[in-house]
This record gives sequence, structure tokens and C-alpha cells, in this order.
Amino acid sequence: MHHPLRIQLLDDVVRIVELVRPIIEVVARHDRDLASQLRRALSSVGLNIAEAYGSKAGHRRIRFESARGSLYEAAAGLRIAVAWGYTGADSTRPSLAAIDHLGARLYRIAHP
Repeated sequence: MHHPLRIQLLDDVVRIVELVRPIIEVVARHDRDLASQLRRALSSVGLNIAEAYGSKAGHRRIRFESARGSLYEAAAGLRIAVAWGYTGADSTRPSLAAIDHLGARLYRIAHP
């Protein structure tokens, strides 16, 4: 079933992946494990959102919460990459802002 909000949320995830991808490529040169964790976390966001729209009420909320958790895991990974000196804080600002925005949207969906 076509659901406009689902498409918007998935578009937001894709945009975040596009923002973070070059950063992950830099991080991977220094720390393959952290880069892999970032990739898995961001992939999990989109997959959990898609799964939420195929779930019933209680499970739907849990999937949105899982998506938000993975989103914030990715944010932590970016901040850790900066702390390790793998990338600069300026390069992560747009990604972190987009992550915060999507996280707020997911919270509002899970907790209407």
C-alpha cells in the first residue's frame, strides 16, 4: 500500500545515507569496524521504517523505536569518528542535523 509518510521517511533516510557515505569512506581508512557499524546502523533505520509500515499497532511503535535507536547509534558513531580524529566536526554537522530532524519525526510517530 502506498503511504506518503513512509515514502517521505525513507527519502529522509536515503538523504542521510548520501550525506554520511563520504564520511564513512574516510572513517573506513582508519577504522573498518566503526565504518561497518555506521553502515549497519543506517541501513537498519530504513529497514525498520519499512517494517513498521507492515506491522500492526504495537509492533509498529517498536519498529519506529528501533529505527530511532539505530539512527542515534549512527549519530554516536559519527561523533566518535570525530573524537578519534578520523573526520572533522564540520563534515558531520549536516548529517547530525538531518539525523536529529528524522529522530524527532520518528519520536512523534511512535508517541502521537
